[in-house]
Amino acid sequence: MNTYDVVSAAILGLVEGLTEFLPVSSTGHLLLLGHFLGFESKGKTFEVLIQLGAILAIVTVYFRRLLSIAVALPTEPAVQRFVLAVLVAFLPAMVIGALAHDFIKDVLFNPWIVCVMLILGGFVLMVVDRRGLDGRYHDIAKFSLPMAFKIGIFQCLAMVPGVSRSGATIVGAMLMGADKRAATEFSFFLAMPTMAGAFAYDFYKSYHDLTSDDIGLVAIGFVVSFIAGLIVVRTLLDFVSRHGFALFSWWRIVVGAAGLAGLIVFG
Repeated sequence: MNTYDVVSAAILGLVEGLTEFLPVSSTGHLLLLGHFLGFESKGKTFEVLIQLGAILAIVTVYFRRLLSIAVALPTEPAVQRFVLAVLVAFLPAMVIGALAHDFIKDVLFNPWIVCVMLILGGFVLMVVDRRGLDGRYHDIAKFSLPMAFKIGIFQCLAMVPGVSRSGATIVGAMLMGADKRAATEFSFFLAMPTMAGAFAYDFYKSYHDLTSDDIGLVAIGFVVSFIAGLIVVRTLLDFVSRHGFALFSWWRIVVGAAGLAGLIVFG
């Protein structure tokens, strides 16, 4: 494990933590940045496994709420319905992700695809943000099961790197009638089983190929992504409530265009 790889792992961990819960595609950013840094992980496993840091960041921020949900789950119908809604939303990604895992990593984890999807997704996010949708759902506990399932279908679009898991779920929720804050918060809760499932499945598929150096680099990326993720989760809801998603739309377009230019010039 050389110094360059350690620094690269820390940088990628920082990018993962900062972008995982933003509608800008953390995986897309990691693949693109890793390409230009010359950082290659076996089977793109590093990019998936360091998501554990972001998972723990959101669990830490929402710990008290998660604890209250766990305590009330056996007796409170409203809490049971909310947990079921999250699981229903997670179901499409669980099924499709398991069936298409190898295809996604072998074919779609491509920097050219990432750049194109970053740009297209930026325009989609911009259009949805500017439509001024009058969200009638302000409380994620009130999302219906059919609505949750449809949001889960939208999340599956993010299996194409560059689309963004949070972006797809936020756009889907807004189109289903959620306001910006509720859509973003539901994406947080949906991230927990989705990212945990992706981590567990990828680790199961690749753990036998990991060396001690690989594990060390993942650990570095995990710690940095955890710290950065804490900052984002604690500030994002207030930001989108006040400013919407315009900044993230333009960020996607600029990064995607710069990535395409870099690929054309440097390959």
